Amino acid sequence: MSEFCMKRMDSARLFNTFYSSQLFHDVQMSGLFSDSKTFADAQPLFDLTAIMKQYEANKNTAAFKISEFVQQNFSIPSFDEIISNLPKTSVNEHIESLWPLLCKNPTQQDNDSLLPLAHPYIVPGGRFREIYYWDSYFTALGLIESGRVDIATAMLENFIDLITQYNIIPNGNRSYYLSRSQPPVLALFVKLLLPFHQGDSVFLKRCVNAIKKEHQFWMRDSELLSPEQSALSRVVRLCDGSVLNRYWDDSPTPRPESYKEDIEHAAVAVDQQAFYRHLRAACESGWDFSSRWLANNNDLSSIQTCDIIPIDLNCLLFQQESLLAQFCKTLDDDQYAYYETLALNRKDAINKYLWSQEQEFYMDFNHTTNTLSPVKSLAASVPLFTKIASQTQADKVSQTLFNEFLTQGGLLTTTTVTTQQWDNPNGWAPLQYFAVVGLLEYQHQDFAHDIANRWLWTVETYYQQAGKIMEKYNLQQTQAATGGEYDVQEGFGWTNAVCQVFYQLTQD
Repeated sequence: MSEFCMKRMDSARLFNTFYSSQLFHDVQMSGLFSDSKTFADAQPLFDLTAIMKQYEANKNTAAFKISEFVQQNFSIPSFDEIISNLPKTSVNEHIESLWPLLCKNPTQQDNDSLLPLAHPYIVPGGRFREIYYWDSYFTALGLIESGRVDIATAMLENFIDLITQYNIIPNGNRSYYLSRSQPPVLALFVKLLLPFHQGDSVFLKRCVNAIKKEHQFWMRDSELLSPEQSALSRVVRLCDGSVLNRYWDDSPTPRPESYKEDIEHAAVAVDQQAFYRHLRAACESGWDFSSRWLANNNDLSSIQTCDIIPIDLNCLLFQQESLLAQFCKTLDDDQYAYYETLALNRKDAINKYLWSQEQEFYMDFNHTTNTLSPVKSLAASVPLFTKIASQTQADKVSQTLFNEFLTQGGLLTTTTVTTQQWDNPNGWAPLQYFAVVGLLEYQHQDFAHDIANRWLWTVETYYQQAGKIMEKYNLQQTQAATGGEYDVQEGFGWTNAVCQVFYQLTQD
């Protein structure tokens, strides 16, 4: 490991010590900041170890005020509204004006929680001031539509650097995200950009090595599984010996970026460490939070994410293994047969365990109860996106989407109404994209175009009302969505990108 990498790892470890310190706990619980992420992203003005020691020495003195201490020792990040003053007459022109505002320069500093990146990148917007993993794949779709292939490639290079240095592509480039990832889309990212690097075997080999490393991350401990120990890390052994995956987080502690909220929610949990791990695993899913992960739809303390084998995760891993086989063949890498076998085995297991004959729909599977989830979600479109479904299965999924998910403004996230943001009545751009592309793969062109047009109508209608593009939308009322741990964010990377793709699709 290079001296720079070792220095950065030491910095990440120091910040993880800070997140478990009394200083961090006291500031987060004091209510100084309405959003816990604010202090988690703060930049120390002096040596962090010295600040923590100074706090311990002075915190109980009569004149001590925690607000003054924070002000004297930390630079607090501002919340900057995304405003473009360029003239524009349409959503598409607005999106084009936003890309430069969402673009961040390479970061090399090592005195805050931000993990340095050597290449430019796009952030989602709002409180999300760093690169996010699965967001970036969808963002890249829009960047390509905008002719910004260079920025999309730079983002891919950043993810290759992250997996190479940390053996994980973290949720985002913050030290507090290093214990969890997000839905594995690196192989899809490479597939997206490969046409712009035709004949560049050096580029492809570097990408393949990174994807292999990510596959190892998701399959860690699979060799230790047995009938007696059926679940470890992110892998689960099913009763016939098949191995599928779940979301996980190595740290059973409050999330630094949601510290106060987590501690308050954990107060009513039976097992607080298990609660924290389930919460963090749900964040790795990107669906934080949803009835998909809850035993009781209206009770976050009933979260059980690690018990769930998710349909979308396993389809994306099937896609990863399939693309690895394809890329290895191109490189004359003999491992292509190994990945082909893994993909075939996973496809069989998905259709055996995650297809509901009764519902005629793809569902999540609870490996602790050996039962399918009762929650119908838009994740069921991912088997179409990754071409795992048979034509008959795809037709059944399409019918259910039409009957139970379709609204005036697009497809609902689930059919379950809750206060969680990844549930009915909310709609999200990446899920519309998975569904539209998946339906097109199975010759449901009319329905796919209808969904795309309905989503564009939602974005355009809200834009005419507020002049903003949002992270998510309430599809029942055509307004900014509610629910979740934070106010709805504007910007917004993946919404911008999916709109651009849909504009192109509906014009063809």
